[in-house]
Amino acid sequence: MDEALLRSLTPSVIGVLVRRGADFVAAEDAVQEALVEAVRLWPAERPRDPKGWLVTVAWRKFLDATRSEAARRRREDLVDQEPEPGPAAAVDDTLQLYFLCAHPSLTPSSAVALTLRAVGGLTTRQIARAYLVPEATMAQRISRAKRTVSAVRFDQPGDVATVLRVLYLVFNEGYSGDLDLAAEAIRLTRQLAAVIDHPEVAGLLALMLLHHARRAGRTAPDGALVPLAEQDRGRWDTGLIAEGIGILQGALARDRLGEFQAQAAIAALHADAPTAGETDWVQIVEWYDELVRLTASPVVRLNRAVAVGEADGPRAGLAALAELDDALPRYAAVAAYLHERDGDLVAAARLYAEAAHRAPDLAERDHLTRQAARLNTLLKGRRTE
Repeated sequence: MDEALLRSLTPSVIGVLVRRGADFVAAEDAVQEALVEAVRLWPAERPRDPKGWLVTVAWRKFLDATRSEAARRRREDLVDQEPEPGPAAAVDDTLQLYFLCAHPSLTPSSAVALTLRAVGGLTTRQIARAYLVPEATMAQRISRAKRTVSAVRFDQPGDVATVLRVLYLVFNEGYSGDLDLAAEAIRLTRQLAAVIDHPEVAGLLALMLLHHARRAGRTAPDGALVPLAEQDRGRWDTGLIAEGIGILQGALARDRLGEFQAQAAIAALHADAPTAGETDWVQIVEWYDELVRLTASPVVRLNRAVAVGEADGPRAGLAALAELDDALPRYAAVAAYLHERDGDLVAAARLYAEAAHRAPDLAERDHLTRQAARLNTLLKGRRTE
C-alpha cells in the first residue's frame, strides 16, 4: 500500500467534497472512511484512477452520513449529484484548504492545530510535541476546533500569518523525520510565495531552503545524528543555499523584519561559513536578540544561550542559560554542551544522560546517550591514570 500516495491525494479529495457542498468536518470524516476502504481493497486490486476512486467512495460515505441525520435530510437531493467513477480533475486544493482551516472563528493556535491534523497529516502526538503540551490537551483543542467550525461556512479564509505558522510546523516535523512532509511544506510555501508578495512568506521559504540544504549532512550512514559543527559541508546542497540566501536578501531589503526572516538570517550565517570555526557567532547572537524582541520565545532564548556560549565563552552561555526555566525541552542538552566546553565533564556527563532521558525521539536519545558514554569513558580513563 502506497501510504505516501494516499496522503498526497487526501487534501484534493477533501477539496472536491467541499466544493460539492459538504462542510469541511463531514468531508474530512468521509475521506478518512474512504482511506480505510482503500487500505482494505487496494492491495488486491488497485484502481486505475486512485483519486477518482477516492472521490467516488468518499462522496458515497458523505451521502450515507447525511441521510442518517434527521437534521440534514434536506441534503438527500444531493444523491443525484453522485459522481460517476472516472478521471478526476487535477486540481491541487491543499494550499486553499490551509487557508480555509485558518478560519476567523478560530484562535490562531486552534486553527494551526486543526490544519496540522486535518490537512497536514500530523498525528495529535506530533502536534502536541510541537506545541510543548500534553497529548490529551492537544486532542481536546483539536476537538473544540472541529466543533467550532462544524456550524460555520468555509467562505472566510484565515490570514497569512496562521498559514505560515502551519507550514513552518509541518516543515519542522518533516525536517526531523519525514522527508515527504518537509518537501511538501517547501512546495506549498513556493506556491504561496508565487501569489503573495510578502517578506515573511519569502523569509519562511528561505528558511526552509537553507535548512533543507543541510539535510544530507545531518545523519551518518548508520542513521546517527551529526551535530552541525561536525557535519561534512561538502554534502550540503549549495544550489539550495544560494537560492535561500538570494530570497532572504530580497526580503530583508524591504525593511519589514519578521521572525522567519530573522531565523533565515541565522541559518544563512551557518550555511555561508566555510567551516564551523569560521561561523560568525557575534552576528548570530545579534540576530537572536532580534528574534527575542519579535517573539519573546523561551526556545529562542535557549538557542541564544548556545550562540552566546560560542561568541563570548561557555560561562557567558551558562549565565544566559541560568535565566531560563530548566524544564524547557533540550535545556539539559544545552547545559551539558556548555558545561563540557567549560571543562566540567562530570556535570556534562550527568546532564547528557538526563537530556537523553527526556529526548523526544530515538535518534536524539541515542546521540545524547553516546555523548554521556563518551565523557564517562574519558573520566574513567583519567581516574585510572
